[in-house]
Amino acid sequence: MKVLSLLAIVTLLSSSFSSETKIPALQFDSLPYAFNALEPYIDAKTMEIHYTKHHRGYFDNLVKALMAESLSVSGLPKLFGYTSKLSPAVRNNAGGHFNHTLFWSIMAPKAGGKPEGTLGERITATFGSFDTFKEQFKKAALTRFGSGWAWLCVADDGSLFITSTANQDNPLMDVAEKRGTPILGLDVWEHAYYLKYQNQRGGYIDAFWNVVNWPEVSKRFTSLTNQSKKAPEKK
Repeated sequence: MKVLSLLAIVTLLSSSFSSETKIPALQFDSLPYAFNALEPYIDAKTMEIHYTKHHRGYFDNLVKALMAESLSVSGLPKLFGYTSKLSPAVRNNAGGHFNHTLFWSIMAPKAGGKPEGTLGERITATFGSFDTFKEQFKKAALTRFGSGWAWLCVADDGSLFITSTANQDNPLMDVAEKRGTPILGLDVWEHAYYLKYQNQRGGYIDAFWNVVNWPEVSKRFTSLTNQSKKAPEKK
């Protein structure tokens, strides 16, 4: 296959993303707030290094890997559907780019609190209470050995579940223990918190709730559950 140009790869990878679902296309978006905007919960130096070095590195290396392997795909979620067949370079960097893009979007300054509306009701119905949900999410994040992510996801039937994945994997991938679409994710790699929290991952997880952008998470949940209602029944 002919090697694709950078523009062609970006176009191909972006083409299947719907503006309705707000799932990020393959582009390196600007951080939606200043590096110091999430203080005192996430410090400016960590944000700067995390965004400009780690995330940027995943994005640049993904583009290089796609070009080197002459891959032509219509979108990252479709790419994740055959993760088990991908090279480590594509798998790790595609996951790293997608995961971090989601991560930045579901945080905001002067955020936190509780989810309202349908998402808040569904969390209570699924987990018993918002506090129980936070406890279960924290457990998933704390017990992820080594590096990885904790997730709140929507299953194909619209139900919610909590899970975690190793390294830069995510629940969209065909290698995931339980598959679904993430609407909330927490990076538990040490580079996400070590400058401020050192080995206290639990303190970092507790602080995270103060910066969660629940309106954005709710928007993602509503979009996915609306799609689930519109999907034709399987015979």
